Amino acid sequence: MGKSKKIIIKEVGPRDGLQNEKVMIETEDKISWIDSLSKTGLSYIEVTSFVHPKWIPQLADALQVAKGFHKEEQVTYAALVPNMKGLETALTTNLDELSVFMSASESHNLKNINKSIQDTFPVINEVVNGILENGKTARGYVSTVFGCPYEGKVNLESVISVCDTLFDQGIHEISLGDTIGVANPRQVEEVLSVLLKRYDAGRLALHFHDTRGMALANIVKSIEMGITIFDSSLGGLGGCPYAPGASGNVATDDLVHMLHEMGYETGVDESKLIESAMTIQSKLLKPLNSHTMHVHSSTCK
Repeated sequence: MGKSKKIIIKEVGPRDGLQNEKVMIETEDKISWIDSLSKTGLSYIEVTSFVHPKWIPQLADALQVAKGFHKEEQVTYAALVPNMKGLETALTTNLDELSVFMSASESHNLKNINKSIQDTFPVINEVVNGILENGKTARGYVSTVFGCPYEGKVNLESVISVCDTLFDQGIHEISLGDTIGVANPRQVEEVLSVLLKRYDAGRLALHFHDTRGMALANIVKSIEMGITIFDSSLGGLGGCPYAPGASGNVATDDLVHMLHEMGYETGVDESKLIESAMTIQSKLLKPLNSHTMHVHSSTCK
């Protein structure tokens, strides 16, 4: 198994998890959830996205959320910023890291950002410069690395071109997204075999969606390849408004349980994670999708 016994989990539930939910969550409930996540041992929480409310109404309260939670010293707090207007707002908060995003496929990039890949680079460059000039770190999300809902298979050369440009612009870490959950372990091995010859494993994270139930298997393969950073969403919340058929992210609680059973260290307290999941589940008015939550919700008869 991989060289490192320490796995870093980046919780994206408050942003990527909630953005596709139809039930509107009150601002104070989002803040309470983030505060409970901060006490689980997670070292990274993505709290919101500074996008226009018209596109993602659920995150219209980004500024209030970003200013409302209680910061813990051991936790890095992050948010997504799509453009300079979003960055200007984000910089009025005390967040530690800000992220930019784009796709490896033209069609998804046009749907998601309304720009071609080449036209997106100058926008991101300006935003990244602003992030770095204000003393924060910049992270990059690259969507549709393993498949696109509009184009199908994505050329790996396109992934490399996008990653090269983002790294050149000052991004310190790129999260490679299986946006619609089509990846399988063999494909993961093929993609990482190429990318890890070009980039250091410590600068890559994997972001798997669990559409076809393959996310945990893909993570195991990624660890075998040397990856130690993974995005996940508590309870399996999530989806992409611009990727038809995309289901939730890999569940943080399932991922932590699997890693602990396999002897890996995450620093996360499983019981506190379940408590936090219960907190948001009660506000969503529906059961969370993770296997771990199903176990905790069921009773023996």
